[in-house]
Amino acid sequence: MSNNNPKRVLIVHYSQTGQLSSVVRSIGHAMESGGSSVRHECLRPLTPYPFPWPLLSFFDVFPESVFLDPPALQPLSVNPDEHFDLIILAYQVWFLSPALPMTAFIKSAAGRKLLANRPVITVIACRNMWLMAQEKMKDLLGEVGARLLDNVALVDKTPSLLTFLTTPRWLLTGNKGKPDGLLPEAGISPGDINDAARFGRAIAAALREGREQQHAPLLNGLEAVKVDTRLIASEKIGARSFFIWGKLLRALGRPGTPARRLALVMYIAFLIGMIVTVVPITMTLKFLLRPWLQPSLEKQRHYFEAPSGSASNRMTEFSHD
Repeated sequence: MSNNNPKRVLIVHYSQTGQLSSVVRSIGHAMESGGSSVRHECLRPLTPYPFPWPLLSFFDVFPESVFLDPPALQPLSVNPDEHFDLIILAYQVWFLSPALPMTAFIKSAAGRKLLANRPVITVIACRNMWLMAQEKMKDLLGEVGARLLDNVALVDKTPSLLTFLTTPRWLLTGNKGKPDGLLPEAGISPGDINDAARFGRAIAAALREGREQQHAPLLNGLEAVKVDTRLIASEKIGARSFFIWGKLLRALGRPGTPARRLALVMYIAFLIGMIVTVVPITMTLKFLLRPWLQPSLEKQRHYFEAPSGSASNRMTEFSHD
């Protein structure tokens, strides 16, 4: 394809900490270097979400996140009548659901118009649990007629139990931690963010060949997704718990109401109790039963890793400029 007529890509994202913005820049710059025309759209909630989060404000978005109740957004900078050859949706995970600003974009009139009949790639940056959020994302994209080609999931590779300390510390205080501190730094490593450029290079190459018009993934063989099977059961249990508590909290009133805030205090105590007691017990049971559960876990792993997969056979081709 001629450089005078580059393929047009829209990258939509929302980032509180700046981590996802760094991922988007890494991917977007590599795409531009590969000849693609990239337009960035950073979502802006009408009422901004704070960072760092006050504790109750953080948990007060949980019911709406779980039930996909969209907040109001400021008008987009992009014209919804514009045509893009590919749309990348980069999102955070809030309470095992897509972050509310991304939900709001997909459900908005402008988002529906931009996404209709368009190939889409989703990019997730989160602690380590994203499976249920991506299931909801699939449903949202299906409702607007978008076509999911690929999913990329970048996670904090710190041991899971430690992230129960490091991630809340970061979100609630703004303190990401220091490399020489007692606890590791929270978030995705700078190396993994830089290495995300391989996805941009692969996308640009695929666009030059027109492969976005097909129904096959563009990012297979690039370790786009690695499912930790030890977390599958925890995600499913967590999703059910969030649904029950979220339904109760929504019934008590809108965010910020006294009755709801009182119930949130009870929920936080319940959640801490779950993390301290149920999570270790569940992980131990899964470890002991792993030989019998392995066939089922492998089947689930393949399902959740689709469409892009965890294979690495194309890493050499796209890992470096």
